[in-house]
Amino acid sequence: MTTQPVSRVALVSGGNRGLGLAVATRLAEQGMQVVLGVRDRLAGREAEEALGRKRLFVHSHELDVTDPASVARCIADVAAPLGRLDVLVNNAAVAVDRGQAAAAPDFERVRATLDTNLLGAWRLAAAAAQEMRKNGYGRIVNITSHLGSQSNMGTGNVSYRVSKAGLNALTQILAAELHGTGILVNAVSPGRMATRMAYGETDRTPEDAADTPVWLATLPDDGPTGGLFYERKPLDW
Repeated sequence: MTTQPVSRVALVSGGNRGLGLAVATRLAEQGMQVVLGVRDRLAGREAEEALGRKRLFVHSHELDVTDPASVARCIADVAAPLGRLDVLVNNAAVAVDRGQAAAAPDFERVRATLDTNLLGAWRLAAAAAQEMRKNGYGRIVNITSHLGSQSNMGTGNVSYRVSKAGLNALTQILAAELHGTGILVNAVSPGRMATRMAYGETDRTPEDAADTPVWLATLPDDGPTGGLFYERKPLDW
């Protein structure tokens, strides 16, 4: 008697455009059941239709990572009918403080940035890990940035930098806590992509940048955990 291969289930936050959509597309091409976490239902349906035209059948689910109830609903609605959640790509993020200084901050922007980029990813990772433990398998991929690396720390984009530095720390902590559970947690900096958040300073497309997140989302059981990567290569924190 042969055992049918497991169809992995992946949730990609901010999955309707940019890097999220590129990663979701690649995971669907590899045979995963992919759910796009989206704030806008219409944008989610449009992404579903666009991938459907490529014969890639994904679903979208409304998800506001700043709302704990929305996170809980999304995780439950993904895991319950499909019986599992195997992959989380924490991609949803905002960058709203390009000209802000740490000594003269707009704390409303700081709060909004941290609530999405750090706490939002944390909420999703914590909820996803509970589902992943049930099957002893999981891959959590946090999309970070070179701007959050201690070795590259500087001025400008202060709340964005702090949020991504915090996300890097969270990645290491979760990886240590979940060691031995079958759940691998890593972070990846996609580089300067052609997205809304890049302010025109780009050198690669989301499709080019999707390679390393997809690699981390499909690691074998003996793969790395707690690392920060760029183009599959480890970076200094």
